[in-house]
Formats: sequence, C-alpha cells, structure tokens
Amino acid sequence: MAKRHHLSKSEVIGAIPLACSDETAAVEFLEKQRWGNTPACVKCGSVDVYKMKDAKTGERNRRYLWRCHDCKEQYTVRVGTVYEESRIELRHWCYAFWRACTSKKGVSALEIKRHCQISYKSALFLMNRIRFAMAPNADEPKLTGIVECDETYVGGKPRYKGASKRGRGTSKTPVFAAVQRNGKIRRRVVTDVTGETLKDAIREEIDTQARIITDDYPDYKGIGSEYAGGHDSVCHSTKEYVRGDVHTNTAESSFALVKRGIVGIYHNVSREYVHRYIWQLDFTWNNREMNDGERMVAAIRSAEGKRLRYQSPEVV
Repeated sequence: MAKRHHLSKSEVIGAIPLACSDETAAVEFLEKQRWGNTPACVKCGSVDVYKMKDAKTGERNRRYLWRCHDCKEQYTVRVGTVYEESRIELRHWCYAFWRACTSKKGVSALEIKRHCQISYKSALFLMNRIRFAMAPNADEPKLTGIVECDETYVGGKPRYKGASKRGRGTSKTPVFAAVQRNGKIRRRVVTDVTGETLKDAIREEIDTQARIITDDYPDYKGIGSEYAGGHDSVCHSTKEYVRGDVHTNTAESSFALVKRGIVGIYHNVSREYVHRYIWQLDFTWNNREMNDGERMVAAIRSAEGKRLRYQSPEVV
C-alpha cells in the first residue's frame, strides 16, 4: 500500500476553522486525516477506489460516498469510526473534537449545543463518543521509571460530618491515578480504596521495574516487594509533602484538574459516566506536548476502529 501523506501542522491549523463551519470542508478534512493522499476502502483495504458523483451536476455525491472497484462496496469516511451511523453533520463533529482537545478542563454538552445549534441529546451523544475515541488502548505499555500513585473522590454529595477522609459516608466516586514522572498518566474509576483494589490497579498499570511513590495511606504497604525500584512514601499526616524526590505532587495536581472540570464545567457527573470524563482529561494530559491542532488530529485518528453502541458492554 502506498505511503499516506497527512496535512502539515500549519495546514491543519489553517483547515480547522473551515472544517468547523462547512460540511464539505469537514468531510474532506476528516478524509485527509484518515487516509492522507491515498484513500482506501474501509471494507477490504484496496486503494482502487473513487468518489461517487452526481450524474447531472458532476459534483460530489450528497452523501459523500466512495466506491471500491475491487469489492464494489460503497462507504463514507464515517464507516468504522465513532461517528458511523450518526446523522449529526461532520462539521459539528469537527468543532466538538476541537473544543474537547483544546479545553484544558473539558467542554460541556450544553456548550456544544449552544455553539452548534443542535439539541442537547445530540450534543451529549456526540461528546460521549468523542470521549470514547479518547479512551486508552488495551495494548499500551505499562508505566516505568518513577511512578506516583494516589487516589481521590470526585462528584457526589459532600461527605457527612465526622466521616473519614477516605470517603466513608459519601456518594463520591473513587478514582485511582498512576503518573509516570515526565510521562503519561493512567487514571481509572475503582470500586473502593482498599489495599486489594489499589494494589491490583498498580499491578495492571505499572511495570515491575518501576519505583512506586505514594502517600502514607497504609493500604499501599507491601507493594514495594513486587517492584525493582521499591516503594517510597511521604507522610502527609505529619505535614510532610516532599522529601528529596519523594512526593505525589504530580498525581495530586492532576486530580485538581479533574475536580475543577467536574465542578466548573460539568457541575454534576453520575458515577456511571465518570470514567468517560477521565478518558478525555487523560488524553489531553498525555498529549500536552502537542499543539492544539496536533492534539485534535490525534483524537480524530484514534476514533477509527471504535464504535460505542447502547446495547454493547463498555469496558471501564
């Protein structure tokens, strides 16, 4: 198959405003990000394809169809992506991708509704699928080096007076985070913050050659024997926050962004959907070195091969 050439950084930035406002430009922009200069059949992979055109006007087909000479199938750039079988115009998808990738603390469906002049139901449908496109892949390598681990609670009602700081007596959702220093972050919704749950999360996300750093929460004790770099901790209960290179400040600052997003942008997120918002915030964190255009393109390309159906089970 021929090598695919995608738009340069400057070309991407220049093409985004038009793609967010004109449907034909949006279709061509998404096609360029998916196939580059070598359009291919989404069914059989053949590059022997052509754009279907209106017989009377010679203009491109109103549905922006392609057809494959080899398998004779008709398809569009939507097929095999999160926007397949969606009737929402692709210019709205482009705008929502842009806002989701450039807003540090996220963007609400209500804001997309107002800006795109679509229904709230459509905006929520659109944003949930974009967040699914940003979900981490199952084959991503584990974190290595120095990895900070921490846990927090998001959403829900305030804790009852006198309850433990660890969330007893609350409807808040527990979230675990593992952050590689100068690297990527992995956050996940967990059922509780017991030692068994937290240690299982650490084993799944962190390579055994890593060094683990946590606070003084006792349920982390014992995990160091499984890691070549051992386990160090800071004693927050005695107001120790940094000791040399031992601290959990990176993980804690990442949680600050999550909470500001929940409180300031989304206001209320049910436990059932917290993980989707975490996916979006993790995606922007992990691609923070990219400029806004590159991050949007990365999100669009990650949408390929993903479908979110109401009837299918979702991996959390």
